[in-house]
Amino acid sequence: MCQRPPLRWIEVHSENYFAINSPARMTLRTLAQQYKISCHGVGLSLGSVERVNLAHLNALISLINEIDAFKVSEHLSWSHSGGHHFNDLLPLPYTEEALDIFCRNVLEVQDALKRPIAIENPSSYLSYSHSTIPEWEFLNAVTERTDCELLLDLNNIYVSGFNHGFDAQRYIDAVHSHKVCEIHLAGFSKKQLAQGEIWIDTHSQPVCEEVWQLYQMWLTHHGPTDTMIEWDTELPELEVLLGEAQKASNFAGMTCAVPSTKEASDASC
Repeated sequence: MCQRPPLRWIEVHSENYFAINSPARMTLRTLAQQYKISCHGVGLSLGSVERVNLAHLNALISLINEIDAFKVSEHLSWSHSGGHHFNDLLPLPYTEEALDIFCRNVLEVQDALKRPIAIENPSSYLSYSHSTIPEWEFLNAVTERTDCELLLDLNNIYVSGFNHGFDAQRYIDAVHSHKVCEIHLAGFSKKQLAQGEIWIDTHSQPVCEEVWQLYQMWLTHHGPTDTMIEWDTELPELEVLLGEAQKASNFAGMTCAVPSTKEASDASC
């Protein structure tokens, strides 16, 4: 990074930096001397029936200790089963059995890391007919059982709300707001299928106006919260990314008079 943008922190996908002597790891070491780093994982597969992969967990521990990561997060999803790995974040059935398994794995990770992690709500494109728990209630139950935190992705909520027919604001109002430590904002794409239109969390567009409105509503009720702009495909110029981050910071500044125990923050990209 030739420039040094005025950001408070940077978030990285943990797995991209597991190779200890790789150029990527060395670059991250340098960045960690300039910015606080948040490690956002995509591979622990916390929803899998199998226990957490110890090699993966140990690689994560090595990384976060080396760069002194100030935050660690993962997804409400699964991605491996029976020795096979799937290159996607797959949705869970929202049942009591799945809740037990997910909480068991979160507790195992937190015990190994000796810190709480944050769990991000997914974007999803299918649901299970045997699910019995709304997603927001499932997330709340995870926080109650494990004392983990929540990473609330407002774009994921908006996208999934369209795909599954629920109200995004109702979802946001229902989650345990005191457990939310971070907000994600992103853009999405629309695709026309034979069965109808589907929205996809592609991270390839500016944040849409409706998601900005959800963000403003969050800030009004809960105050400034650490916020990150996700944009990792069809990347624009750096100035565009910084503009999105600045827009989030401006919204947070407009609502800074709202009482809150959360730390006011600039957005990162």
